[in-house]
Amino acid sequence: MNRSSSCLLASALTAGMLLSTAACSSGGGDSGSGHTEVSASALAKEAPTKSPSASATPSLTEAQARSALITNADLGSQWTETEGAATWRDALLKSKVDASAFVENKGDAADCQQLLDGLYAEDLLGTPKGAQAVTGFDDSDNEGQMRYQVAAYDRAGLDSKLAWMQTLPTKCDQFTAIDNKGGKQTVQVVSASPPDVGDARVGLQMTMTGELDGNPSTLTLDIGAVRVGDNAIYVTNGGLNGSDGNSTVQAVEAGTQRLQDVMSGKTPPQAPTPS
Repeated sequence: MNRSSSCLLASALTAGMLLSTAACSSGGGDSGSGHTEVSASALAKEAPTKSPSASATPSLTEAQARSALITNADLGSQWTETEGAATWRDALLKSKVDASAFVENKGDAADCQQLLDGLYAEDLLGTPKGAQAVTGFDDSDNEGQMRYQVAAYDRAGLDSKLAWMQTLPTKCDQFTAIDNKGGKQTVQVVSASPPDVGDARVGLQMTMTGELDGNPSTLTLDIGAVRVGDNAIYVTNGGLNGSDGNSTVQAVEAGTQRLQDVMSGKTPPQAPTPS
């Protein structure tokens, strides 16, 4: 892979506003979707690498994890509870990295495969140590999907995963993956700056450009995590028509606050009852 051929840009706008990322290659394209400017998932420049011997945050219970989940009321009006996984998940996220293109460092191919596998298996942060809860939403505006998880982890293992995620824009800045039908997908990974929330935060935006069912396609996916004590929120958001970065920001901000409220003994606001 020729790393010098790709140029990645991550620029933060004003606080609380949508943050942008862009990725370009020597081919001169814009990743195909026109939506890569709306990244919100790259949540912190640095994750701590040292962990205290004991956590000051009490263990998360199953009830607390469920209570800490965001609802569609925390997002824009276009979001509703999901009706099921999108078909692009199997078609694209099950792709295999073309390791032959990693001339400089073959080890990076394994990291990029771990990224794809973790996105497909929905375990990019590893296996939770304790309680966990998951919810999902569909975006009627762009047919995107959001998956949102709250879970308890081992602190050292979680910090290690966050630190690893921060290396991916360098290790996996641009590579080729082979999808489940043998087609080639050009994958780019960039970082962006998120809201300054939680104890540690990291995230990425990934695009996969190629063909899907014989038609040109670009999958844009925001990926983010925020640590609160020994617990974390994990969100992915996007689809074939881009990712709504405003909604990613809303999910990160609202979700972190809900988790902090739950862990401090407060009751987060409930979703309004449908009329």
